[in-house]
Amino acid sequence: MRSEMADVSQKVKEIKQSFHQLMDGAVAQSMRDKGLNYHLNWGVTLPRLREMADDIKSDSTLLTPSFYDLAIALWKENVRECKILATMLMPPEQILPEVCDIWMEQIPSQEIAEQVSFNLWQYLPYAPEKAFQWIASDKEYDQLCGFHVLSRLFMNGQEPNERGINEFIDQALVALQGSFVSVRKAAMQSMIRFSELGLVYERLAKSATKSVNLEIF
Repeated sequence: MRSEMADVSQKVKEIKQSFHQLMDGAVAQSMRDKGLNYHLNWGVTLPRLREMADDIKSDSTLLTPSFYDLAIALWKENVRECKILATMLMPPEQILPEVCDIWMEQIPSQEIAEQVSFNLWQYLPYAPEKAFQWIASDKEYDQLCGFHVLSRLFMNGQEPNERGINEFIDQALVALQGSFVSVRKAAMQSMIRFSELGLVYERLAKSATKSVNLEIF
């Protein structure tokens, strides 16, 4: 066990050192200008981070640490690139709901909320349940993740049951009139994806948005 922990620490150290070669000061400064203040931000672009994740996954020598342990260790680092890599490396079928809840509480920015939604949350075995739980929250990043995940599920043709339809529409209408700009945009996108599930869904979405004087179709 101690040896595996040492392997994890060594791999995290190697990954963090590799950020020096990939550093993009202009990207990092642009993020700071937009209010994205991380403890440490190397400005590594998302395509580069994806390449890193793919290289790590294809490393046949990486028997230990497991991707789960590595993702857990990377997420604990207060470094933008580490957290994004963690979302790319964590096996969705292995992360327990309670660990998922801890990660949600520790999301530091809109960017990380979006990355964890697209790279990990949408693939969870219990994604629909969590998504509906999150859109009912009063926290910005919970709602943001919830609507992003539902958008992806709708895009993949997953249709909610009657109760889910009513809950989604109710929460989406609240979000569309809420104070969080990021959540309003995500809710609007999810409503559009919902409408694309079929004619009945389109009519429901149009009727719902029209009831609050919104024309998004």
